[in-house]
Amino acid sequence: MSDASRRNFLRGRVATHAAQPRPPWARPEADFVARCTQCGDCARICPTGVIRRGDGGYPTVDFLHGECTFCGECVSRCEPQALLRGNADDAPWALRASIADNCIARHQVECRVCGDQCAENAIRFLPRIGGTANPTLDSERCTGCGACVAPCPVGAISVT
Repeated sequence: MSDASRRNFLRGRVATHAAQPRPPWARPEADFVARCTQCGDCARICPTGVIRRGDGGYPTVDFLHGECTFCGECVSRCEPQALLRGNADDAPWALRASIADNCIARHQVECRVCGDQCAENAIRFLPRIGGTANPTLDSERCTGCGACVAPCPVGAISVT
C-alpha cells in the first residue's frame, strides 16, 4: 500500500472507484507522488482542460472535460519533474480506450460519434448483416487521448 493510500485509509477514505490517470509522461506513482507539489501548473497550462486537480490536489486526467493532444505543455511546466519526458519516442502512457456493452451501436441504434472523434482511426465500424455497424477498437492504434469519451451519449467508453 502506498503512503498516499495508507493516509487516505487512515482518514476513512476508501476508494470505491478506479483511480483517475495521471497526466501524460507521469513518473511511476510512488515517484510521482513524492515529487509532485500539487502546484496546479500542469492543469493551468493544459490547453484542452483535461488535466484537473484530483484527490489531495494531485493532478489527474478527466476525459469528460477534454482530450489529451500530447502537446507536452504540462511536462514543460512541471518544475519538480513529476512529469518527465525522457526522449521524443517515449510513450505518454499505457492508457487505451475500451467500449462497454452498453454501447448503443451494439444494441441496434445507429451511432458512430466515437469513431468520428478518433483522429487515429482506432475505432472503426464493421458492417453487420441485418443490423447497424458494430464498433471495434484497434488497441494498437489507440493513443488513449480520450477524444472518444465525452461525446459518447451513453458513457460506454472509458480510458484505462
